[in-house]
Amino acid sequence: MSKEFRFGVVAGMAPDAAAWTATARHAEDLGYSTLLVPDTLGTLPPLLAMTAAATVTTTLRVGTFVLAAPYRNPPQLAHELAGLDFLSGGRLEVGVGAGRPAAEEDARALGMPYGTAAERVALVRTVIGEVRTAFAGSRNTVQRQGPPIMIAGARPRMLALAAEEADIVALAVQADTTEEGLRGPVGTLREAAGARFDDIELSMNLLQIGDEPPPWVPEGLRTPSAEAAAILRGSPREMADTLLRRRDELGLSYITVSGFFADALAPVVELLAGS
Repeated sequence: MSKEFRFGVVAGMAPDAAAWTATARHAEDLGYSTLLVPDTLGTLPPLLAMTAAATVTTTLRVGTFVLAAPYRNPPQLAHELAGLDFLSGGRLEVGVGAGRPAAEEDARALGMPYGTAAERVALVRTVIGEVRTAFAGSRNTVQRQGPPIMIAGARPRMLALAAEEADIVALAVQADTTEEGLRGPVGTLREAAGARFDDIELSMNLLQIGDEPPPWVPEGLRTPSAEAAAILRGSPREMADTLLRRRDELGLSYITVSGFFADALAPVVELLAGS
């Protein structure tokens, strides 16, 4: 049975605090399920930004996209996330990963060891365990069973961990990956998860809505393949039909997009959210 569609806005920058809280309220007004904050040194500190967003909204869930396990102290992080769950009224989701390509530089700036790929994957597992322990042992958390856990990955090692531990799996594929190219990681996850696959919510982040690329993409990279699955074009109905087909064929039901394109995708959100 297909999961209901839901949509998330990925954002982590604003010119001032008022603009940031306005971003959260706008995402909620447009019908988005979640506001997801990246974990980089070039964006707002995610837990602080999520707390501010939660205090000015009522239904919008807040999450990380995604916490870099290599430069986090797992017990301290778990304690702070439990507090954020309380302050948000149980609207917390936790995304965690082994580190995006630039995460090693951030770890160095923070004075944290980055570790090998195997060590970082093991640390993701440790973070998840600490979070679940902290939530189970807290008197203040709303989600006593623990928050939904998102793992981002596309390679076999991370997908194997996601198959065991994740409630949500974000396919962290290259921007030019075609729809056909998504079948590989989805198949790997399905095989690893077995009967548990049907309980996992599959997610994908869209890079571009319509024909104009986002302004932060360098000029030389502004011509990705017309077949790239991360680019959604057409009328709202045509884009909705594309997402419906991907849900039927691949199981993708949780769609995220940069805040830059939140308004452009809003008509599709209106057509599909909750269906």
